[in-house]
Amino acid sequence: MWNNINAVIFDLDGTLADSMWIWEDIDIRFLAERGIPMPKDLQKTIEGQSMWETALYFKKHFPLEESLEELIKIWNDMAYEAYQSRIPLKPGAREFMDFLRERQVRMGMSTSNSRELVEAFLTAQNITGYFDTIVTSNEVPHGKPAPDVYLCAMERLGMTPLECLVFEDILPGIEAGKAAGMQVYAVHDDYSKNIEQEKRRMSDRYIMDYYELLGGRL
Repeated sequence: MWNNINAVIFDLDGTLADSMWIWEDIDIRFLAERGIPMPKDLQKTIEGQSMWETALYFKKHFPLEESLEELIKIWNDMAYEAYQSRIPLKPGAREFMDFLRERQVRMGMSTSNSRELVEAFLTAQNITGYFDTIVTSNEVPHGKPAPDVYLCAMERLGMTPLECLVFEDILPGIEAGKAAGMQVYAVHDDYSKNIEQEKRRMSDRYIMDYYELLGGRL
């Protein structure tokens, strides 16, 4: 049934956490406070980038006085309360992780988000103990769509690409998982529903929620 899958590696935002909405709001508020119009393609441009890569992009394209470190701290501070109290798990995610744990499938996380926000969310949801390793894009040379963040998690889990199943919600993340040589399941998210057909085409399977996987079939 598992096709030799011994580890599942999750993305966070839009995959486990229903959180993609928060980042466009943060970018709009952040730029508005500095009198900078929000470019309409900004979210697509920075999608999948690490916090550090995003800060570099902002410094290059906007007249900002803050350092890279200061930008990251500002964004973390703006998002922290939401990750701690307002962002929920995606439907069926907790039950699916229970399903994996019962079957002794190891779990990892590979995310473009910051460790501070990841830890705030996992603690608030009481799911920190589910994960054998957590890798953020800030810890590897290149963010998604490069495979680095997934290959790092795989190595820490002691697996091979063929033993890993990735769950992702955005195209750069799907590309990253496939570039790492892993199976990738795409997760429905309202933020990316306009590219659903492309997500279906690029991934090995598309799910509307995790309840689809709880009938014993993968």
